[in-house]
Amino acid sequence: MNQTKVKDLVEEALALNETLFLIDLSISANNKIQITVDGDNGVPLSECIRISRNVENSLDREEEDFSLEVSTPDISHPLKDKRQYVKNINRILKVKTAEEEIEGTLVEADKDKIVLNWKAREPKPIGKGKVTVTKTATIDYKDIKEAKVKIVF
Repeated sequence: MNQTKVKDLVEEALALNETLFLIDLSISANNKIQITVDGDNGVPLSECIRISRNVENSLDREEEDFSLEVSTPDISHPLKDKRQYVKNINRILKVKTAEEEIEGTLVEADKDKIVLNWKAREPKPIGKGKVTVTKTATIDYKDIKEAKVKIVF
Protein backbone atom coordinates (compact mmCIF):
# COMPACT_ATOMS: atom_id res chain seq x y z
CA MET A 1 0.00 0.00 0.00
CA ASN A 2 1.36 3.42 -0.97
CA GLN A 3 1.42 5.61 2.17
CA THR A 4 1.96 8.82 0.17
CA LYS A 5 -1.17 8.17 -1.90
CA VAL A 6 -3.25 7.47 1.22
CA LYS A 7 -1.91 10.60 2.94
CA ASP A 8 -2.79 12.70 -0.12
CA LEU A 9 -6.34 11.30 -0.04
CA VAL A 10 -6.67 12.11 3.66
CA GLU A 11 -5.33 15.65 3.14
CA GLU A 12 -7.79 16.10 0.28
CA ALA A 13 -10.68 15.12 2.58
CA LEU A 14 -9.39 17.32 5.41
CA ALA A 15 -9.16 20.32 3.06
CA LEU A 16 -12.98 20.37 2.91
CA ASN A 17 -13.12 21.16 6.65
CA GLU A 18 -10.24 23.37 7.81
CA THR A 19 -11.02 22.79 11.50
CA LEU A 20 -9.79 19.18 11.12
CA PHE A 21 -6.16 18.07 11.08
CA LEU A 22 -4.23 14.80 10.74
CA ILE A 23 -2.66 13.41 13.90
CA ASP A 24 -1.40 10.03 12.71
CA LEU A 25 -1.45 7.77 9.66
CA SER A 26 -0.10 4.24 9.70
CA ILE A 27 -0.28 1.30 7.36
CA SER A 28 0.63 -2.12 8.75
CA ALA A 29 2.27 -4.95 6.83
CA ASN A 30 -1.14 -6.57 6.23
CA ASN A 31 -2.55 -3.29 4.78
CA LYS A 32 -4.51 -2.13 7.81
CA ILE A 33 -4.80 1.63 7.35
CA GLN A 34 -5.26 3.56 10.60
CA ILE A 35 -6.00 7.28 10.37
CA THR A 36 -6.31 9.50 13.43
CA VAL A 37 -7.78 12.99 12.96
CA ASP A 38 -8.60 15.73 15.44
CA GLY A 39 -10.44 19.01 15.18
CA ASP A 40 -10.29 22.43 16.76
CA ASN A 41 -13.89 21.89 17.93
CA GLY A 42 -13.88 18.09 18.12
CA VAL A 43 -14.65 15.67 15.29
CA PRO A 44 -18.22 14.57 14.59
CA LEU A 45 -18.78 10.96 13.52
CA SER A 46 -20.07 12.22 10.16
CA GLU A 47 -16.63 13.70 9.41
CA CYS A 48 -14.88 10.39 10.22
CA ILE A 49 -17.29 8.66 7.84
CA ARG A 50 -16.70 11.27 5.12
CA ILE A 51 -12.91 10.93 5.38
CA SER A 52 -13.19 7.13 5.37
CA ARG A 53 -15.36 7.14 2.25
CA ASN A 54 -13.04 9.58 0.47
CA VAL A 55 -10.07 7.27 1.05
CA GLU A 56 -11.93 4.00 0.44
CA ASN A 57 -13.60 5.15 -2.80
CA SER A 58 -10.24 6.24 -4.23
CA LEU A 59 -8.42 2.97 -3.55
CA ASP A 60 -8.99 -0.19 -5.57
CA ARG A 61 -9.64 -3.33 -3.50
CA GLU A 62 -9.15 -5.44 -6.64
CA GLU A 63 -5.59 -4.13 -6.88
CA GLU A 64 -4.75 -4.49 -3.18
CA ASP A 65 -6.98 -5.58 -0.28
CA PHE A 66 -6.99 -3.38 2.82
CA SER A 67 -8.88 -2.51 5.99
CA LEU A 68 -9.53 1.08 6.97
CA GLU A 69 -10.10 2.75 10.33
CA VAL A 70 -10.64 6.48 10.85
CA SER A 71 -10.75 7.60 14.48
CA THR A 72 -10.13 10.48 16.84
CA PRO A 73 -7.32 10.55 19.40
CA ASP A 74 -7.84 8.65 22.62
CA ILE A 75 -7.74 10.90 25.71
CA SER A 76 -5.08 8.62 27.23
CA HIS A 77 -2.65 9.24 24.35
CA PRO A 78 -0.13 12.10 24.46
CA LEU A 79 -0.74 15.29 22.52
CA LYS A 80 1.13 15.29 19.19
CA ASP A 81 0.12 18.43 17.29
CA LYS A 82 0.42 22.08 18.35
CA ARG A 83 -3.26 22.60 17.47
CA GLN A 84 -4.16 20.03 20.15
CA TYR A 85 -2.56 22.26 22.78
CA VAL A 86 -4.64 25.26 21.67
CA LYS A 87 -7.75 23.10 21.80
CA ASN A 88 -6.95 22.09 25.39
CA ILE A 89 -6.40 25.56 26.89
CA ASN A 90 -7.87 25.73 30.44
CA ARG A 91 -7.45 21.99 30.93
CA ILE A 92 -4.97 20.33 33.27
CA LEU A 93 -1.94 18.84 31.51
CA LYS A 94 0.77 16.55 32.80
CA VAL A 95 3.93 17.54 30.91
CA LYS A 96 7.21 15.61 30.99
CA THR A 97 10.48 17.25 29.99
CA ALA A 98 14.02 15.88 30.27
CA GLU A 99 14.42 17.57 33.67
CA GLU A 100 11.01 17.41 35.34
CA GLU A 101 7.34 16.52 35.31
CA ILE A 102 4.89 19.40 35.70
CA GLU A 103 1.15 19.23 36.22
CA GLY A 104 -0.76 22.46 35.72
CA THR A 105 -3.52 24.28 33.87
CA LEU A 106 -2.65 25.14 30.29
CA VAL A 107 -3.23 28.89 30.06
CA GLU A 108 -1.47 29.69 26.80
CA ALA A 109 -0.28 27.89 23.67
CA ASP A 110 1.32 29.57 20.68
CA LYS A 111 3.53 28.42 17.80
CA ASP A 112 6.67 28.03 19.97
CA LYS A 113 5.67 27.29 23.57
CA ILE A 114 3.03 26.53 26.18
CA VAL A 115 2.42 28.17 29.56
CA LEU A 116 1.20 26.20 32.60
CA ASN A 117 -0.09 27.58 35.92
CA TRP A 118 -0.55 25.66 39.17
CA LYS A 119 -0.77 26.29 42.89
CA ALA A 120 1.86 25.08 45.34
CA ARG A 121 2.37 25.25 49.10
CA GLU A 122 5.70 26.79 50.13
CA PRO A 123 7.23 27.83 53.43
CA LYS A 124 6.48 31.43 54.43
CA PRO A 125 9.37 33.82 53.79
CA ILE A 126 9.18 34.95 57.41
CA GLY A 127 7.90 32.84 60.28
CA LYS A 128 6.49 29.35 60.48
CA GLY A 129 3.87 27.72 58.29
CA LYS A 130 3.19 27.58 54.59
CA VAL A 131 1.57 29.84 52.06
CA THR A 132 -0.14 28.96 48.77
CA VAL A 133 1.57 30.51 45.74
CA THR A 134 0.77 30.42 42.04
CA LYS A 135 3.58 29.03 39.91
CA THR A 136 4.05 29.45 36.17
CA ALA A 137 6.17 27.44 33.74
CA THR A 138 6.86 28.31 30.12
CA ILE A 139 7.90 25.25 28.12
CA ASP A 140 9.08 25.18 24.49
CA TYR A 141 7.50 22.46 22.34
CA LYS A 142 10.97 21.11 21.54
CA ASP A 143 11.54 20.42 25.27
CA ILE A 144 8.30 18.45 25.74
CA LYS A 145 8.89 14.70 25.86
CA GLU A 146 5.23 13.91 26.55
CA ALA A 147 2.08 15.86 27.38
CA LYS A 148 -1.23 14.34 28.38
CA VAL A 149 -4.56 15.85 29.34
CA LYS A 150 -5.43 14.88 32.91
CA ILE A 151 -8.92 13.48 33.26
CA VAL A 152 -10.75 15.09 36.18
CA PHE A 153 -14.02 13.65 37.46
